[in-house]
Amino acid sequence: MSGNIQDDLQLLDAPVAQTAQNTGIGADIDLTSATTEAEWLARLDEIGDELDPVAGGFTPLGADHAALYADAGDTLLVTFESIATIRARQPDHRPMGFTHAQARGWSSLSILARQPRWFRDPEIYDYFDAQIDSGFFENFRRVLFYGEGMCGYAACAYSLAAAGATVLAIAPQATLDPTLAGWDRRFMGARRLDFRSRFGFAPAMLDGGRNAFIVHDPAQPLDLMHATLFRRPFVTLLRSPDLGKNTAAALARLGALDPMIDATAQGKMTPAVFHTLMRARRTDAAYLTRLTKRCAKQGSHPARTVTAARHALAQSDSRKLRKYLARAEKQLSRA
Repeated sequence: MSGNIQDDLQLLDAPVAQTAQNTGIGADIDLTSATTEAEWLARLDEIGDELDPVAGGFTPLGADHAALYADAGDTLLVTFESIATIRARQPDHRPMGFTHAQARGWSSLSILARQPRWFRDPEIYDYFDAQIDSGFFENFRRVLFYGEGMCGYAACAYSLAAAGATVLAIAPQATLDPTLAGWDRRFMGARRLDFRSRFGFAPAMLDGGRNAFIVHDPAQPLDLMHATLFRRPFVTLLRSPDLGKNTAAALARLGALDPMIDATAQGKMTPAVFHTLMRARRTDAAYLTRLTKRCAKQGSHPARTVTAARHALAQSDSRKLRKYLARAEKQLSRA
């Protein structure tokens, strides 16, 4: 790893240490004890009430979506998030983008979904049209759109509203229009949604941006096929092999997701920085187990299987891993 990359990664940690102690918006409002989604939204509305009513707040967007905007610094983090994922993954049950931006002194705009509708509702179109008309995004020096999966699709699609924005999307769908992506049968109900009108085909919506980074696991065939649809001169495809079906959750577990967001927002994301962050996989039991299984199934490289299995067993004991190791060692002894 070059000295410059190491310096960049060290600098990314500084804003968190400097500003985390100053976060206090809605600190007295407990979202974790909300028993229903409606109650959770009501409490998020209370947090919105603590924000400057002119510069921020909570906005319902039809029956299935809402927006939470907090004004702070001249960097804006726009995230698209599923409420179910927030409540399942975030310890404080707050939108990830809101929490991440607060800790860094950034502004945040969290677009929240109650249902898996891929943000394809007229209220979402109207909301972003209003931001375009008001020149909202022009108030910021840097704008980063972020999302994963369905939310990654939306981050790419709606980035068109902010000329010169940067996008970081984890395993996004390019479209679910059956005439273009009929091979993806994971979300059959969503095929009825309109992916042909405004903000529809996500790769084309990136044309007005500065650059975009599409992270995907090539071991997931459908995610790989979507990623190939994003190929553009200003789009960087970042491969994250063997992280599993939920790539974003795996990146968070590795401690790589926050630095990735920071590096991208600060204009420092490169393939070299990404691969440096991916080194955390070397001590991740889940990744090493998948790597061992893949090497063992290939069968033609027992030495790789032995190496992977030994590293995996150093992290977590497993009968199956020991079986893979013994079989590979036996192959090597016959060679």
